[in-house]
Amino acid sequence: MATKFFLLLILLSHHVVSSLSEGCHPHDKKALLQIKKELNNPTLLSSWKPNTDCCHSNWYGVNCIPSNRVYFLIIEIDNDLASSFPPSIGNLPYLDSLLIYQLPNLTGTIPRSITKLTNLRSLTISATSISGPIPNFIAELKSLTYLDLSDNHLSGTLPPNLSQLRNLEAIILQNNRLTGPIPPSYGYIKNISSLFLSHNKLSGKLPNSLARLNSLVVDLSHNQFEGDASMLFGLAKQTETIDLSWNMFSYDMGKLELPKSLRLLDMSHNRVYGKLPDGVKNLQSLNVSFNRLCGEIPKVGYFSTFDVSSFVHNKCLCGSPLPSCK
Repeated sequence: MATKFFLLLILLSHHVVSSLSEGCHPHDKKALLQIKKELNNPTLLSSWKPNTDCCHSNWYGVNCIPSNRVYFLIIEIDNDLASSFPPSIGNLPYLDSLLIYQLPNLTGTIPRSITKLTNLRSLTISATSISGPIPNFIAELKSLTYLDLSDNHLSGTLPPNLSQLRNLEAIILQNNRLTGPIPPSYGYIKNISSLFLSHNKLSGKLPNSLARLNSLVVDLSHNQFEGDASMLFGLAKQTETIDLSWNMFSYDMGKLELPKSLRLLDMSHNRVYGKLPDGVKNLQSLNVSFNRLCGEIPKVGYFSTFDVSSFVHNKCLCGSPLPSCK
């Protein structure tokens, strides 16, 4: 969670500004009060009062730009708020960033009205009880750079048309109930720096188009993927973290060319075979346990700090911290 919010802060840091003039646009004020009503007037939003200024009276979670239009909206951390997702959120046309987080009794599906937020760059709906599929109409949010729909009850397959979002930098869909394969179109999302799909029920083989990805972080762990994942590696890539653990991947690790930038690699609990490649010497964190690897464990770099848990349950790995090679 800390990683995700760090990414979000980077994306927002140069854009969130406070209103410097007086007055709250009546259209936005009306929309906010309707959102409050649709959320069943929760105590969390008690500061949203009809006789006060939504831009200058410390309305919870509301931030405005100098033109007095609502630019940033955050509603988070309330176990008592109980309602379906408020469709009137689509009536804030200048909204740049929407963050809805840790509202476990927020239910329903993502409404189509959200597509009216044509200026939206950052969308976070996380740790709620919203359900249903990730709607294809998310791809109509052409300004979107950050998409976090993690820790919900979303089901169905990954929408292939997310590749139409040319500015998209982060896809965070972990901890849902998503099924099926990764669409080949995901290899063509040019600016993607973070791909988090872990803890779902995704399956099948990875499309070869993922060789085009040059993301900083790729996390496909705790799914049901199988076959080859070697296309995620390569000397020319800038990737720093790859987590493929708890899948059914099967390929020759010895043939991998690891990115020189790679610092964390977790391939534990798969069916990977071969030997450890030379590039592992640059890693600061490694877990290849519960695979089918062989050969001697290197004595370079951070390897002296890796304990037995990084290497156990392989076919014939040997050398410290495992028993010595004969």
